[in-house]
Amino acid sequence: MKIITPSRREFAKQISLAAGGILLSAKAGIAEEFLVLPGDAAAPDDSAAADYTLRIQASPVEIAHNRIVSTITYNGQFPGALLRFKEGRQATVDVFNDTNTPEQLHWHGQNVPTDVDGAAEEGTPFIPARGKRRIVFTPRPAGLRFYHTHNRAGADLSAGQYSGQVGPVYIEPKQEPGRYDREVFLTLKEFEPTLSKGGDMAQDFLFPATTVKPLAEQGESAMKASLAKGAAHGYEVGYDSFTINGRKLGHGEPVRVKQGERVLFHVLNGSATEIRSLALPGHTFQVVALDGNPVPNPARVPVLWLGTAERISAIVEMNHPGVWILGDLADDDRRHGMGIVVEYAGQKGRGEWVAPPPFKWNYMRFAKPGASAVAPDETFEMLIEKDNAAEGGFNRWTINGTAFPMTREPIPASFHLKQGKRYRIRMRNASDDIHPIHLHRHSFELTRILETPTAGIMKDVVMLGGYQSAEIDFVADNPGLTLFHCHQQLHMDFGFMTLFDYQ
Repeated sequence: MKIITPSRREFAKQISLAAGGILLSAKAGIAEEFLVLPGDAAAPDDSAAADYTLRIQASPVEIAHNRIVSTITYNGQFPGALLRFKEGRQATVDVFNDTNTPEQLHWHGQNVPTDVDGAAEEGTPFIPARGKRRIVFTPRPAGLRFYHTHNRAGADLSAGQYSGQVGPVYIEPKQEPGRYDREVFLTLKEFEPTLSKGGDMAQDFLFPATTVKPLAEQGESAMKASLAKGAAHGYEVGYDSFTINGRKLGHGEPVRVKQGERVLFHVLNGSATEIRSLALPGHTFQVVALDGNPVPNPARVPVLWLGTAERISAIVEMNHPGVWILGDLADDDRRHGMGIVVEYAGQKGRGEWVAPPPFKWNYMRFAKPGASAVAPDETFEMLIEKDNAAEGGFNRWTINGTAFPMTREPIPASFHLKQGKRYRIRMRNASDDIHPIHLHRHSFELTRILETPTAGIMKDVVMLGGYQSAEIDFVADNPGLTLFHCHQQLHMDFGFMTLFDYQ
C-alpha cells in the first residue's frame, strides 16, 4: 500500500482546496484525500515533526460497488495506512481522536514500554475523546507487525476491533528473509457483525488433532450441566461481508503479477473473531516468517491458516499464468467477499477458484528440526475454561478459575516475574474453542504442542486447539505490566485475560 506524505507545498495546496469545498472535512465523516498527514502540518504546536499522524474518526468505507459500511477508521480508510519504520530508529506518531470515546492504539507485536503499548490494563494513558496524544518509541523487532484499537467492546459490535481500526506495520529488517521481487500487503477483515447463539468452531485443519481426554471430559461435562439447566449456547459473532484490503472479492483492484516473479505476500488477519485461510490455485506459499519473525525452517505449503491477529509472510513464485482467486477455503465466506483476484500480465477474464487438496496446518513444520527448547527458570500453569452463557448470555472465560473483570479500575497482576528470567506458560484448554493466545510486549517461543516438543518458532500469537495443550516460553526482558489474553474479541472481553508484572 502506498503511503502518501505530501510536501509542505502540496499540503498547503490541499488545505486551500479543502477550504474551497473540493475536499469534504473529516467532521462530515468523509476521509481526507491523503492517507497519512505530515506531522509538522497536523501538529503545529509540537516542537518536532511526527513521522506519521493518525486520526481516529467515523468514516464510510466502500467495500463493494454501492455497498458502504460506516465504521471507525484511521485517517478515513480501511485498512489503516501501512506504516514503515526502521528497526532501532526512534519514531514519533501523533494520534488524534475525533470520536467521543477515549481510545487505545495498540502496537501489536512490538517490544515497547507500557505507556506506549496501548493497553489500559497495563496503564497506558487513553487517547482522550476529541483529543490528541503524541507517542514516541523505538520500533522493534523487525518484521510484520500491526496497530489496532485495544478498547473492549463487550456486546457493542461497533466498538473494539469489530470496527475498522486496523492497519499494518512493517519494521524494516537489516536482512530480508528470502529473495523476492516485490511485496504485497493483504489485510483480511470482516464487516457487518451480528450475534448468534452458539455453533461449533471448525478446527479439523490443525495438526496434531489429538485432544486431551481429561480436558475434553471436563469441558463437555460443564457444557452438559449448563444446557441441562435450560441455558442456551452462549453468543457468537457472524458477519455479512468479508474483505481483503477493505474490498469484497471482485470489487477491488487485482494483484497484478508477471510470470517468473517472486512475490512476498505479507498477510495480516485483522479480524475481531475469525480464523482465516488462504489458497491460490496452482501455486504454493513458501512461509518465511510467522508474526514477522523469520522461521528456522522455511517450508512450502498449499494453504495458509491464520488465527485472529496472526501474520504470515510467504513467497509465491508466479509460475502458473491465468486469472486466479486468492481466497478463503470456506465457500460461503469467499462468495461473500473473502478473496482477491491475482491477474497475470496479458491474461484477462474472471478469476477462477480451484479448491486445493486437503491440508493440515502444523506450526512444527517451520521449526528447527530435532531441536528442543532451553529449560525455563519457572513454569506457570494455566487452565482455560468456559462458563456457558454465564454473562448475560455471553460465555464467561476464566484462567485458573478467575475471569478478568470488565472495569477500568486497575487490576493487580496474577503472575510475578523477575527481570532476565525465562518463563514457560503451560496452557491447557478445557473448551472446544480454538484460542489465538497473545502476549503483549514480548515475543515467545513455541516449545510444545500436546506431547511433542518443538523449538525455534518465535511468535506473539499462537492458536491453542480445543481440548488441547501447548507450551510457550518467553524471557522477561521488557519490564512492566504485561497483558496476556485470547485475541478473539468475545473471549478477551468476557474474562480471558491476565497480567504479568516485573520491574
